[in-house]
Amino acid sequence: MPLPYENSTTGQAAIADIQKVLTSFGCQGFGHYVDCEKGEVLVQFRHRGREVSVKASYKGYATAWLKHNPYTTRMRCNRVEHERKALKQAEISVWSILRDWIKGQVTAIETGILSFEGAFLGQILLPSTGKTVLETAEEHQWIPRITQQG
Repeated sequence: MPLPYENSTTGQAAIADIQKVLTSFGCQGFGHYVDCEKGEVLVQFRHRGREVSVKASYKGYATAWLKHNPYTTRMRCNRVEHERKALKQAEISVWSILRDWIKGQVTAIETGILSFEGAFLGQILLPSTGKTVLETAEEHQWIPRITQQG
């Protein structure tokens, strides 16, 4: 069974779609960023004065991709090239995942399923610290962290 989003082909189209969704939702600002050192992508936007920051690890996706597509000596590349391919695909796939997640959250808000705060609570930036609500909750251990096993 293929890994979800492993056949995504362009991160730039997904970024443009994210901006389109957020602009039509009424966001006043939008930006995106790739941190190659941490292996994360970031989407930030402002909606009615609330700053939101959504981070996603593409290194995590690359690890999952490599489990689904392990390196073998029969491949026409070496292990390092295979791992680079995993990172490249992971970045593209994560942008597509974020596009669909953000679109789903905005749709839930627009249809009354969730409030803005309910949809993006963990990603809202606190003006006093510049950290997200989730980062603050984790820092103070208000919510026990659950690690994925498998």
